[in-house]
Amino acid sequence: MDILGISCYYHDAAAVLLRDGQLIAAAEEERFSRIKHDYEFPKHAIQYVLEEGGINGKDLDYVVYFEKPFRKLDRILLTSLQTYPKSWKVFRESMITWMLDKLWVGTTIENEVGVPQDKILFSDHHLSHAASAYLCSPYNEAAILTVDGVGEWVTATYGVGKGNDIRLLKQMDFPHSIGLLYSAFTAFLGFQVNEGEYKVMGMAPYGTPRYVDKVWKVVRQNNDGSFALDMDYFCFHHSTEKTYNGKFVELFGPPREPEVHFFTDGTGFPKYFGEKPSNYAELSRENQHYADIAASIQKVTEELLVGMAKSLYKMTGLPKLCIAGGVGLNSVANTRILNETGFEELFVQPAAGDSGGALGAALWAYNSLLGKPRTFQMKHAYWGKHFTPGEVKAFLDKSRIPYEVYDNEDKLLDRVVDRLTNEKVIGWYQGRFEWGPRALGNRSILADPRSHEMKDVVNAKIKFREPYRPFAPSVLADRASKYFELNNPESHYPARYMLYVVPVKQDQQDTLPAITHVDGTGRLQTVFREENPRYYGLIERFGQATGVPVILNTSYNLRGEPIVTTPANAFSTFTKSEMDLLVMENFIVDKSAL
Repeated sequence: MDILGISCYYHDAAAVLLRDGQLIAAAEEERFSRIKHDYEFPKHAIQYVLEEGGINGKDLDYVVYFEKPFRKLDRILLTSLQTYPKSWKVFRESMITWMLDKLWVGTTIENEVGVPQDKILFSDHHLSHAASAYLCSPYNEAAILTVDGVGEWVTATYGVGKGNDIRLLKQMDFPHSIGLLYSAFTAFLGFQVNEGEYKVMGMAPYGTPRYVDKVWKVVRQNNDGSFALDMDYFCFHHSTEKTYNGKFVELFGPPREPEVHFFTDGTGFPKYFGEKPSNYAELSRENQHYADIAASIQKVTEELLVGMAKSLYKMTGLPKLCIAGGVGLNSVANTRILNETGFEELFVQPAAGDSGGALGAALWAYNSLLGKPRTFQMKHAYWGKHFTPGEVKAFLDKSRIPYEVYDNEDKLLDRVVDRLTNEKVIGWYQGRFEWGPRALGNRSILADPRSHEMKDVVNAKIKFREPYRPFAPSVLADRASKYFELNNPESHYPARYMLYVVPVKQDQQDTLPAITHVDGTGRLQTVFREENPRYYGLIERFGQATGVPVILNTSYNLRGEPIVTTPANAFSTFTKSEMDLLVMENFIVDKSAL
């Protein structure tokens, strides 16, 4: 039985293919369209997953959409009427987009995929999130927590999964939303909503949460973990342009100007910003104010999520928890949930945002609606398109790019390790690209984590991004406990996907300066030989050469671009940056030879 899952029209459109309950392929549309967070109908992703399965649309048994459009339209219409006339722009723009495409998604699927209407199913948004975590977890019974911006009406749920069944026990509704709360602060701090939330998390450790009391003025939490925003401070429910209003500004001060350099005494002023301004001290003090606000909203968000998880644990008494929804990508909060709520094990969907809803919708249809046995566990995130060595060679030859070819993998790994230990930066491209927002060793930029300069080098010459953004360590799973404060790291699924931020052990921070954030933490990725033997082999070889089986890993993309997909994408990014070596399958391109 072949089931296609689809999410689209809001952000991070995606498609997945299930065959007899097993995941065959999963991909976000942005990887093919090259439009970051592409929300349009995922025709390229659909084409890919069907090709990976060797079928056409007419061969599908079902297509499942990740939410119910009419219920979402109901929320938009009712909210617009309640806030009219302030909401007239929201109403106008919503009617245009809904009448053009969103309301007719069933017809679009029928026309684009080639399936009749009686094979098209619709799941609930948060049920799709819940299924995306629980139904591919290793657990036969678990509590479920979903938290995001908003689905149809719902913004967060408590639930329980047992066997094939998922029951959502409690829900929080729009406009009360942790995701939208965090997004309002993201916009206030000068970053793009649905893109800059990672920047807020990265900025937070450079601040002190001195404004926590003010943040608690705009949101409150009840004894059962539920929460409510004070809507007097927000306008996202009736504005197309702003998420917060003048009262919010009165409370927190003027917003930070977008796209201006961020620096504090803690971050320093990197050389790639240019000449240090004459009023550096004044600007640094201003930026410190914003870092303190970032620290404060991060702290309150963690407290909200920990409070929800504690309540859910008390409600269910279950030791295992599955998490999904875009807020599930808050890796710092995930670690606190593990440590402070009573739950002993977590599973977090690596594509926790809307893209993961495509997988959840398909799993819900197969396991819950149709009652088929659960046979799939997500042990890795390598579900995207693979370009073979032959395809890589054809690209290099056609483009007349000089390269070396290695038939012996040991020699290739030795060459890469030699360049890493000489503080060179490597573009690493192999296998199927990753599912979700993290690069996990198949579309990665790699460097030596032991170098004090490497963080600034990669930020300045490769990623062209802010100096406060941390880089992740990829570490052999069986060696992770030597470097990081995480008991039994091999048993933690979120650590496979960079979904925990944990302390770097005090005696190892000087060993790993490039991946140790200002607060002494790292967002680690544990690497397993059986899931990614080549990447494991590289880290193992680096460990043999240096005594440190850890590599700095960041996503293979430039600022503002999706992670690379094709060999052409990889080479273009390589040439636009100051990476030194490009490894594509068993081919190596040296920048000095170009």
